[in-house]
Amino acid sequence: MTQARPTPGSDTPSAPDSDAGLLPEVFQQAVEHAPVAISITDLKANILYANRAFSSTTGYAMAEVIGQNESMLSNGTTPRLVYQALWSRLGQKKPWSGVLVNRRKDHSLYLAELTVAPVLDEHGQTIYYLGMHRDTSELHELEQRVSNQRLMIEAMVCSSPAAMVVLDCEHQVVMSNPSFCRLATELTADGAAQSLVTLLRDNLATPIGELESHGATFAGKEISFDLGGRSPRWLACHGMAIHVEDERADVFFTPGEERYLLLTLNDISELRQKQQDSQLHALKALMAEEELLDGMRETFNGAIHRLQGPVNLINAATRMLERRLGDKAENDPVLTAMREASAAGMEALESLGGSIPVRIAEAKLPVNINQLIREVISLSTDSLLAQGIVIDWQPALRLPWVMGAESRLRSMIKQLIDNAIEAMSASQINLRELLICTRVENQQVVRMEISDSGPGVPRELALKVFQPFFSTKPPHRAGRGMGLAMVQEIVTEHAGMVHIDTGYHLGCRMVVELPFSAAG
Repeated sequence: MTQARPTPGSDTPSAPDSDAGLLPEVFQQAVEHAPVAISITDLKANILYANRAFSSTTGYAMAEVIGQNESMLSNGTTPRLVYQALWSRLGQKKPWSGVLVNRRKDHSLYLAELTVAPVLDEHGQTIYYLGMHRDTSELHELEQRVSNQRLMIEAMVCSSPAAMVVLDCEHQVVMSNPSFCRLATELTADGAAQSLVTLLRDNLATPIGELESHGATFAGKEISFDLGGRSPRWLACHGMAIHVEDERADVFFTPGEERYLLLTLNDISELRQKQQDSQLHALKALMAEEELLDGMRETFNGAIHRLQGPVNLINAATRMLERRLGDKAENDPVLTAMREASAAGMEALESLGGSIPVRIAEAKLPVNINQLIREVISLSTDSLLAQGIVIDWQPALRLPWVMGAESRLRSMIKQLIDNAIEAMSASQINLRELLICTRVENQQVVRMEISDSGPGVPRELALKVFQPFFSTKPPHRAGRGMGLAMVQEIVTEHAGMVHIDTGYHLGCRMVVELPFSAAG
């Protein structure tokens, strides 16, 4: 099939017939001006031809290389095995590609990315060798620099004590360092990095959400995990977005980008433990003062309660005597004495009521129940050891904050633990175990259970023990009747519930349920 020729006088140049080959001069000019260094040698690698790019790459003029062997470019540092592989391929009439270290005319070295191919005649015999190479020194240096930087960054990240993880848009782990994997092993049941990510998202829902939606970087967000028998872990968390361009070829001219999340976790447990140890000493003094004030309030309330009965009887007797005497009541000495006794009793009650220490109102703030329990356990260590009580502390790994008065809630927990210790202090009880656990119940409340191996509370008294001035303790025991009433009062202040689990038969189990956010 031939192309139509243009009519005479047309400005369109005539195109050659499709079956007509290009002129040899075209091929010569194409090779001469090619941007790749091209040379043609005989079968002994003596140079018969070299183009302009060959001269600019090697520094040798064409006249200087014609007749010279290609080995003139060798620096002597390329391993012999490379040349053996090259000649082996050419001996098989197959092309060879590889990298050599070449030397220019000025003795500077460069990396030559070389391809050598045999030129065959019509009988399939090799008559020449065609060599093409280009200087890839800068590309090699760039690749090596990137590789070295990658190795240094990887070494730095892998040896860093900070735990690091990169997440994709679906919160899947893209990469993580060994510190993150170790942390996952310590904090999660299955030790999987993805499980730790889920745990972090639960505890950092707001900052991670803002990071995802707005790219808002966050730093220094502290979260804690109470591990029961082991020391609690405190982590300072940092998050930032990483924007990565799309790597696909089909979007080369319209590149998009993907957002990844980098989370960095610094373990500040040792620092926080030292701070808590220091705070614990101050807390002991504070709680001792609070217990003294509570004891005074209990004493005064007890005295008022005991005095109120006789005063009420006197008032009732006075009214009965007044009705009986009628008009003669004003001159009756007994009635006068009873009125004076009633007035004195009322005055005493008023005086006692005014002497009760006033409890300072405490603002309600977010409170970590696990932390309060651990503090109380630390404060009660001496009592637990003295009674030979073994404590099993099973905190929920993730527990929502409760809005509450911290000191009041701490006093409530202390009262419950003290009651459990006292219940197990009877000499006839050999097994002395205290189980404390927390968990989230029905996604609405924080549930705390304190179970002791004491004698327990009879089912018929399960409600009565929370009444003021009721106690199952012997009459000679001090401070009777207000402990659980105070617990009930504090729990009620926080819109919660407290009760005795009557289905528990291994002792006594006190259950406290507090809503995530109680009304202030």
